[in-house]
Amino acid sequence: MAAFTTTTTTAAALASPRPAVARSPAPSASRWAPPRRSPPAAGLRRAAAAPRRGVALLVKAKKETFSSFDELLENSEKPLLVDFYATWCGPCQYMVPILQEVHEKMSDKINIVKIDTEKYTSIANRYSIQALPTFIIFKNGEPCYRFEGALPADQLIQQIESALEAPSPK
Repeated sequence: MAAFTTTTTTAAALASPRPAVARSPAPSASRWAPPRRSPPAAGLRRAAAAPRRGVALLVKAKKETFSSFDELLENSEKPLLVDFYATWCGPCQYMVPILQEVHEKMSDKINIVKIDTEKYTSIANRYSIQALPTFIIFKNGEPCYRFEGALPADQLIQQIESALEAPSPK
C-alpha cells in the first residue's frame, strides 16, 4: 500500500501544474536496504568463547597439499583412511573429534585424510560416493575396504584393524 501525503491547495497551487496530492516515491530495487536493527542488549548475548560442559576441543591437523589424489596414494608409506565428507553434513561434523582420537591411537599404523566432496567432486565420483560420511581404506594405492556412516571411536578402530589384517589387493 502506498503512503500518501496531502498538501494544502491555494490559488497559486491550482495555477501550477503540480498535483494537489503528492505521493512518496516508490522504493527502487537498487536503493533497497534491509531495515536496520539494533544489537541485542549486552546481557542477552551469548558468550561465544564459552565451551559447553567445560570441555574445549583442540583438533590438531597437519594440512598437506598434493598436486593430485593419485600422488597422495602413491607416496603414502602407510595405508590411508580417507574420509569423504561435506561441511553441511551433521554426521561428518560428529566424526571430527572421533577421527582425532583414532589418529592419536593409530598414527603409527594408518594415515587419515579428509576430502571435501563439494570441492573435489571428480574424486567423489571416481569412488561412487553416495552417502556421507564414507570411509575408504587404501593399501598400496588401491581401495581395499569401504564403509559408510558415523561410528564411535572403538568401532572405527575395529573396522580399521580388520581391514589392515586382510590381505592387500593386487
